[in-house]
Amino acid sequence: MNFLIVYAHPEPTSFNGALKDVAVQELERLGHKVVVSDLYRMGWKATLGPEDFDGDRANPSFLDLSKEQEHAFANASHAAEVKAEQAKVDAADFVLFQFPVWWFSMPAVLKGWVDRVFSRGFAYSAGRKYETGHFKGKRAMLSLTTGTASTLYEPNGIDGDLHHVLWPIHNGILAYTGFTVLPPFAAWMPGRVSNEEREGYLNVFSQRLQDIEKTEPLFFHPWNDYDDTQRLKPGVVARSGVQWNPMSGQSFEASADAFAHSQKRG
Repeated sequence: MNFLIVYAHPEPTSFNGALKDVAVQELERLGHKVVVSDLYRMGWKATLGPEDFDGDRANPSFLDLSKEQEHAFANASHAAEVKAEQAKVDAADFVLFQFPVWWFSMPAVLKGWVDRVFSRGFAYSAGRKYETGHFKGKRAMLSLTTGTASTLYEPNGIDGDLHHVLWPIHNGILAYTGFTVLPPFAAWMPGRVSNEEREGYLNVFSQRLQDIEKTEPLFFHPWNDYDDTQRLKPGVVARSGVQWNPMSGQSFEASADAFAHSQKRG
């Protein structure tokens, strides 16, 4: 397979850097082709704006970013660095995102990569999202580090369940554009654990990469589970672990409990 690793950490010798290096080494050992976009080393510009568009604009007098992105994609007039990253995504069978969790999300430089590279026309368009998304057939996975212990990201933890924290990325970016999304890998507060524990994280991550072909993806409801208002139909029991369906008499508590039990069985 062709792998793209999008790496977002400013310190090459950080634990994120170690995870990225392990991914490159392990995937190449398994015979895969690996390309890395090291966003800090590249000096990636995080902000989406008029500089993203070369050539004639769709509307020079008013900047409508979605229309300009669609126009730029149709006319091959995106800025050179955006086109280069889009070509990497286009060639990839699997995109691995490596980053530290900052403020309950990805670093700004990585969000800016998504804003600029996953442009309208290239990554999504009218009627082309979720299971009909442009990236259907590709897979994606998050590999992340936290600054705090795993207990804070449990269902009763102060930071909230990690599955909920990552929903805007898993659902709102990856599933939305058509990716099959694998469960994330998390290394909990690597800066505050022993060398042996850090080595253990690297070994577990290496095993996760070896098992990619047989890893069960996260569940997202298909289009036919939704009505014309894009809400779950009556009778459909929410299974994502984040949604619940009052029109089926399902409470949030029942949905969360069912998902928690399914994770224990897994």
